[in-house]
Amino acid sequence: MAVLGFSLGAFVFLLHVSSVAGYPNGKVARSCHDMVPQHGHSPQAEPAHRITVSQATFTPGEQIRVTLSGRPFKGFLLEARNAEDASGPPVGSFTLSDSRVSQLLTCEDVQGSAVSHTSSSKKTEIGVYWRAPSSAPSHVQFFVTVVEKYKIYWVKVPSQIISQPNALPFTTPRATVAPWSLTPLVSHLTKPFSASSCENKKFCIRNPLNCDPEKEHACVFLSFTRDEQSVVVEMSGPSEGYLALAFSHDQWMGDDDAYVCAREEQMVHIRPSRLIGRHHPVMDAGGALEDMAWRLVDGVMQCSFRRNITLPGVKNRFDLNSSYYIFLADGAANDGRISKHSQQPLITQEKHNVTDYPKDIGGSRSSLLLKVHGAVMFVAWMTTVSVGVLIARFFRPVWSKAFFFGEAAWFQMHRMLMITTSVLTCIAFVMPFIYRGGWSWHAGYHPYLGCIVMTLAILQPLLAAFRPHVHDPRRQIFNWTHWSVGTAARIIAVAAMFLGMDLPGLTLPDPQKTYAMIGFVIWHIGTEVVLEIHAYRLSRKVEILDDDRIQILQSFTGAEAEGHAFKKAVLAVYICGNMTFLIIFLSAISHL
Repeated sequence: MAVLGFSLGAFVFLLHVSSVAGYPNGKVARSCHDMVPQHGHSPQAEPAHRITVSQATFTPGEQIRVTLSGRPFKGFLLEARNAEDASGPPVGSFTLSDSRVSQLLTCEDVQGSAVSHTSSSKKTEIGVYWRAPSSAPSHVQFFVTVVEKYKIYWVKVPSQIISQPNALPFTTPRATVAPWSLTPLVSHLTKPFSASSCENKKFCIRNPLNCDPEKEHACVFLSFTRDEQSVVVEMSGPSEGYLALAFSHDQWMGDDDAYVCAREEQMVHIRPSRLIGRHHPVMDAGGALEDMAWRLVDGVMQCSFRRNITLPGVKNRFDLNSSYYIFLADGAANDGRISKHSQQPLITQEKHNVTDYPKDIGGSRSSLLLKVHGAVMFVAWMTTVSVGVLIARFFRPVWSKAFFFGEAAWFQMHRMLMITTSVLTCIAFVMPFIYRGGWSWHAGYHPYLGCIVMTLAILQPLLAAFRPHVHDPRRQIFNWTHWSVGTAARIIAVAAMFLGMDLPGLTLPDPQKTYAMIGFVIWHIGTEVVLEIHAYRLSRKVEILDDDRIQILQSFTGAEAEGHAFKKAVLAVYICGNMTFLIIFLSAISHL
């Protein structure tokens, strides 16, 4: 389906790490303040790396070499701070000694006030130079956050303290490592969730509709049960990595309240998270959640937790007394780090208040606009254009003597089908733009091919409007141009269909979609081959009479009738097969 100009603002549940490990390129300025990776894991207690300085004293403007060393690591964030206020802003500026492995960052609007990695390649030593500012504090200490692996990292490892020559003796510094909230206890579920209380006690979202997670492994299930001033949430679905729930003010990712159940080895970690713009989720501490439990059986992940309906003292958590769009996504996870969802998230078609009356609803993995877009494109480029081409190519002699509104019947049918194709293409073409609010830069080659198809679909009827008379010497040029433009449009449309079926907004079942599309192409080409062979064999019944080489058919009337009947039978069979393929795709779209 030529899903033209389309890109779903997918609900991309990737872990947003505001820290070194989540950014292989080292662009971690968002972590300048607390230097704490938002990985959803606790930092290591005993440092495995050290910071050394070239001298113990400094004067304003003086440059000092600072070296980070230790066992191999992938990322780091290095800053200098007032030793008497370790939680304050960075002081001074750095100069690089090797820009291939380190880079300068701008923290607190001060250029070069921090240093980070340039890639995730392993390193054992980094050397830089620090210049003391003119207003340097009396005592300075360097701090570094080091990431060895995603879940193995150290936060704010301190160096020795360096001081100005005439400074007063240094007193005990404040805590240098940000406190890390302990993860609440998580228990193991003893039995699967049940859908028996849906619409009675539970607000349920299920896909397929009316499925039961207790009996069907493929059931995607989400329920909310109000218990006085709190809500118990249950999530279930086939996943080897993670399940994620989000409340949103719209059907787009960004500024949402999310909750992630992520697998790590044989455990499942349940954490709240927040979505900032179109970026990856940022994991928060799990203090807002209670009664957390999980279960992993036969590739199905189930997790549950309780949270208060209102959390006035907790940032980024929505008030569940209001209505929201609800998302449920799944995908892969590696060492607790979640990756892009494996398919388009399940999204409710309208806003719902999960603490209101119990309901039992379904969700969709595609927008209605995108569904209609795909369906209309299938009708246009699988059926109307294909039948129209066959009629023009092979059925002129069949209906050449029948007229409709002053024109041959075959021509009127051909023109009607082709105009219908162009109109349907124009209607479907604008739908992704309306849904997306503009052009999408993340849909690969598909939107570009779609624009070409759209252009050719408009150009073709315009060319036909200026068709020369049958005896005009330019008629041959027109015939070849008309055929070339139409053939190019059909070939590019098929390519756009294949690409469009894999886009997140209209992901059809795989590999069935590929087999069905290949089957349609073979069906159409096979029909053309059969009609071409039939036309060739019919021409062999021609006898050449007299010196003027006048061609006539043997037993003309009988041969003509036989040929016309065969062509009509082939067309009827072709249309039945074409409609079968069309129904397969339309049915698949309706079940998204």
